[in-house]
Amino acid sequence: MTATDVARRLEAILLIVEEPQSLVSLAAAVGAPVPAVRQAIETLVDDYDGKSGGPVRGFELREVGGGWRLYVREELDDLVSEFVGGQAPSRLSQAALETLAVIAYKQPVTRSQVASIRAVNVDSVVRTLLARGLITELFADAETGAINYGTTDALLVHLGINSLDELPHISPLLDGVDEVSRADEVSRADEAGGTMDEGIRR
Repeated sequence: MTATDVARRLEAILLIVEEPQSLVSLAAAVGAPVPAVRQAIETLVDDYDGKSGGPVRGFELREVGGGWRLYVREELDDLVSEFVGGQAPSRLSQAALETLAVIAYKQPVTRSQVASIRAVNVDSVVRTLLARGLITELFADAETGAINYGTTDALLVHLGINSLDELPHISPLLDGVDEVSRADEVSRADEAGGTMDEGIRR
């Protein structure tokens, strides 16, 4: 393994570690002797600091507490903090939250049954919830072919609960879903290809 190979392998490891890594740990990770790793570290430090003829990078390789890790340069801390602070996760729309609640309490449930409860088309909202990984397709009805949906473990993580049994007991407020007939389910536009759009927010 050449010195360049060791340096490249070190960079790959250093990009993903969350805690400073000792020379011994890094040597084991890249499969190289400790002296070779020490030399490669010194080379990378000089490279990032612009001492090898290149530009000073926006990050640096710093030794902290006996270990090595990549850090943002101090003069760029404010820039990074401002960027991270502005990256608030996009929130679900009210329509998506309502649809998610219906699915959580009535699962397994089809799109038509959810639409019957909410009295609106839910195609786009269901697609959003699927894309977010909050719901999943459980199975298809043997007679109608309608997809039944349920929530995922990701929802439990977001809510900070261990199981759906910990949800507030408000399911009686959602009564009526069982009255939706299978014939009606097949005939609905959302099961026929989702051609109807009532402007549900994504």
